[in-house]
Amino acid sequence: MTDPKTLAARFPGDFLFGVATASFQIEGASKADGRKPSIWDAFSNMPGRVFGRHNGDVACDHYNRLEDDLDLIASLGVQAYRFSIAWPRIIPDGTGPVNEAGLDFYDRLVDGLKARNIKAFATLYHWDLPLTLAGDGGWTARSTAFAFQRYARTVIARLGDRLDAVATFNEPWCSVWLSHLYGIHAPGEKNMEAALHAMHVTNLAHGLGVAAVREERANLPVGIVINPMHVYAGSDSEADKAAAERAFDFHNGVFFGPIFKGAYPDSVLEALGSRMPEVEAGDMAVISQKLDWWGVNYYTPMRVSDDATEGAEFPATKPAPFVNEAKTDIGWEIFPQALGDLIRTVNERYDLPDCYITENGACYNMGVENGEVNDQLRLDYIAEHLAVTADLIAEGYPMKGYFAWSLMDNFEWAEGYRMRFGIVHVDYETQVRTIKKSGLWYRDLARAFPKGNHAAG
Repeated sequence: MTDPKTLAARFPGDFLFGVATASFQIEGASKADGRKPSIWDAFSNMPGRVFGRHNGDVACDHYNRLEDDLDLIASLGVQAYRFSIAWPRIIPDGTGPVNEAGLDFYDRLVDGLKARNIKAFATLYHWDLPLTLAGDGGWTARSTAFAFQRYARTVIARLGDRLDAVATFNEPWCSVWLSHLYGIHAPGEKNMEAALHAMHVTNLAHGLGVAAVREERANLPVGIVINPMHVYAGSDSEADKAAAERAFDFHNGVFFGPIFKGAYPDSVLEALGSRMPEVEAGDMAVISQKLDWWGVNYYTPMRVSDDATEGAEFPATKPAPFVNEAKTDIGWEIFPQALGDLIRTVNERYDLPDCYITENGACYNMGVENGEVNDQLRLDYIAEHLAVTADLIAEGYPMKGYFAWSLMDNFEWAEGYRMRFGIVHVDYETQVRTIKKSGLWYRDLARAFPKGNHAAG
């Protein structure tokens, strides 16, 4: 399974192999060239929010090392690079003046990819909301959806002629539930009403963003990147199976439902509808515009049991034990078959377009020894999930590409720099990059495919 040529032979010739990053996690230069703070700059500087009070001020210094990093990507032989654009670089206050210096940086990035014959997959929002918008309520305020629409139009007007695909949002589950209900990510809210408002405003912003992209460049494939949970019931009991259904609706259905069916799940509306913001006339038509593609970010399954505690809030579930005791260094269960189960399940429930695995990878924290990083465990993880992807293609599912997360070690949000997902090691003191064993293997896999014949959508 781990021989790259043998595995590569299982994929069609137009399958896309790429690597992925996100702006706040790698760029640094947080105060350079007109950029203003995001909610993650503020969150990182609050005691007790991020491990070690680590922040994104320097990160991987990608902003200042752009050409070298583009050469690094090219050296891996991949056909595509998925990156995100920092809203605070483009429109620093979220609304108001456009910052030309910020657009210039992404001009250089996209032009650099084109010069190296690497396809450009851009994500408009990967969590770094301009801090100024937090003063108006951030994602809980309907006005933010319209600010996002203008931001999307601004970016596509400038870069859209050279992009190969664009996503509106990355992992709305994180920027909604993890950020507004569980308090783990910025802005750190722990409030169901706030989370439900953020949920609908985010969905609306997605739809407005899709419209903005198509108004500027009708032929640019547009989609969204979701991190759906494949939910396994903790037992065969009716209570646990019902809990798994509730969990699916809450964690997945509140995004898939509006986007692909034009409606929120009935179970969510029945339990929480009175606490949601008003869904105005026309909202669902905007949200459910047909997409050209969607991205799935998958790392680990969700296992739940019924929580019979009196007063337990919907979806009234609690974690169930892992089936596979093997875990990555961040504590996530390794269970590759869940990726296949997930894709089969969501395709059964929704009418979905072509799919890219836009993130998949593993956290292992081994360092450099004698100039090398022996991360065989990460290599095995990626190979096993690619094998599942090949199985899905053989079954007829429209899996069009795979982006390894991540190109390089980076700022891992609330975990700071202590958790490493990269196929390239970063020494944060010197900024020296060292391609890990997994990266060399992935390079050999990617080089088995010709460039230039890949398209999104």
